[in-house]
Amino acid sequence: MSPMHTEIPFHNIDPSFNIGPLEIHWYGVMYLFGFLAAWLLGRQRARRGTWGWTTDDVTDLILYAAIGVIAGGRLGYVLFYALGDFLADPLSLFRLSGGGITGMSFHGGLIGVLLALWLFARRQKRPFWAVMDFIAPLVPLGLGFGRIGNFINGELWGAPTDLPWGIRFPSGGDIPRHPTMLYEAFLEGLVLFLILWWISSRRPPMGVVSGWFLIGYGVFRTGIEFVREPDAHIGYLFGGWLTMGMVLSIPMILLGILLLAWAKRKDEYPPERPVETEDSETAGITDGESAD
Repeated sequence: MSPMHTEIPFHNIDPSFNIGPLEIHWYGVMYLFGFLAAWLLGRQRARRGTWGWTTDDVTDLILYAAIGVIAGGRLGYVLFYALGDFLADPLSLFRLSGGGITGMSFHGGLIGVLLALWLFARRQKRPFWAVMDFIAPLVPLGLGFGRIGNFINGELWGAPTDLPWGIRFPSGGDIPRHPTMLYEAFLEGLVLFLILWWISSRRPPMGVVSGWFLIGYGVFRTGIEFVREPDAHIGYLFGGWLTMGMVLSIPMILLGILLLAWAKRKDEYPPERPVETEDSETAGITDGESAD
């Protein structure tokens, strides 16, 4: 290590806390914060009246998405990262460690959300990509909160580093490491949110916002994987650099590019449904009337 090396001390936040007899895990709280942020942002967009969504639609949308995230995230982790454990003990799929959510995969959660929102779109009689474009900008802040939960847990740390913001994680040995979960919280959370919010504000053709979500997440996650330690029970898949995270993220980039090309060729825009606001309901406003 360089004699000029400095580092950031690891936090002393307990991963869980108690409210009476109930033990609460910060990782689970971060999931709650993520769903709450998506719900509030979605309601804000719906109230503008230009997206064809009501606030009740948004509540239903977040409920479908939450089920997809949790079910798909857990199943995806088992299939992608712990298949051997699952085959040896199938009930491990339903087992939570220490009373909290654990063993969740973003890519599994994404598949779960796609399936859940496909069902939602059919029920609502909306184009699938119109639904995906509406929810895509609501997702990154939840990803950011999830990575903060990883940081509190002291997990998913990166490779050793001499950089001044290296951190010695309790489970990472007595050596400063890249705080890769914080890199992801910043890039996949805040930066991706700002990019998608700006793109969606321009009302592009259907599929464009979703395409950029896939590209943005795929690029950020693949880049961070170069300085993130692979799961110990999997290791590198090839050449001392290829990780499972890369294998799952690179196809997202390719699919995003294909989706942008498809959207440009189709050049279709989401239908603008008439939206009943709370004011219009109480004032008895019907189609064809307006109010200041």
